[in-house]
Amino acid sequence: MRYAVYTSSVNGLVLARKIRDTVDADVDIYVHHKLGSSNGVYIYSRIAEAVEKGFSQYTAMIFIMAAGIVVRTIAPFLKSKLSDPAIIVMDEKGKNIISLLSGHLGGANELTSYLAKELKANPVITTGTDVNELVAPDLLAYRLEMVPFPKEGILVFNSALLGGSHIKYIIDSRMPCHIKYAEGLKKSGIGAVLAGGDKISQLVRDTQSLKVILTNADLPIGKGTLYLKPRKLVAGVGCRRGTKEGLIIKALKAACEKIGWELERIDELSSSVVKADEQGLLTAGQQLGRTIKFWDNEQLNEQIQKYQLMESDFVKRTIGVGNISEAAAYCCVAHGVAALPKTKYENVTVALVWEK
Repeated sequence: MRYAVYTSSVNGLVLARKIRDTVDADVDIYVHHKLGSSNGVYIYSRIAEAVEKGFSQYTAMIFIMAAGIVVRTIAPFLKSKLSDPAIIVMDEKGKNIISLLSGHLGGANELTSYLAKELKANPVITTGTDVNELVAPDLLAYRLEMVPFPKEGILVFNSALLGGSHIKYIIDSRMPCHIKYAEGLKKSGIGAVLAGGDKISQLVRDTQSLKVILTNADLPIGKGTLYLKPRKLVAGVGCRRGTKEGLIIKALKAACEKIGWELERIDELSSSVVKADEQGLLTAGQQLGRTIKFWDNEQLNEQIQKYQLMESDFVKRTIGVGNISEAAAYCCVAHGVAALPKTKYENVTVALVWEK
């Protein structure tokens, strides 16, 4: 995960650094130029320009300033609850912390609660299901790295939940990591049943009950049915020439474990065209049953600029571009968020990116 914190005051900068030390994520701090230069922070002159540039880069954006400024600033960049980042607002004294936008799918509510506890602040969460201590399907989607479909069903199901309706959860037993999803639901206090293809088809035809189906299959939209579908997970890979497939698979497995998932959760592999003849990488893809996409330097550079990725001088001198694993992973998705920044293993570098 990657967060941005924006502030324009000295007290806000102190609080921003405290947030950076508190969360388990990469945090970039942006301060207004009137505060002068400071180690480890970015400088902005106009908040709107800084936010526009970062809106597609960050999982969460935390503003230490007046809520009114934030609302007017982010308004032009809002697109959809399925893709907008979590937006959180705090006062510079750290007394109140507001979950302003993307409370469920963006994770703003959970991040607000966490920060409030760590910073001893007052959390302000207004989402109906949360204040009634109900676990909404779109909140579960966030926790399980899934996407609700159809989008219109989110409001229908959350309203039904608030009205006291019972929702049945079904997990497609054909889906990779289906046991992991069952465990995730259980942690949230939700029971679910495993079902195969024929049973799920019968359930979809049942229009009398409310059901949430966790599946990676393309099934018809039916009344009373909401799907939670896995977000695409791409592994960008860089490796030394001649690296064997065993080391590559070992690195990929370790990378998945770092984000709490199994190796089979990876949907696709990606790398530079320089690695297109790398036999160990090709064999690893074959053994995992995953396609590998290769990208040229121009395509990789586009992602480096878009997501402000760090570059290695050595790699840049060697192949002409300074970031392979992260940039290649981002090339595979229209809008990506970091699951794991580039991480070095024996002869292998791996980066994991979720499609949002």
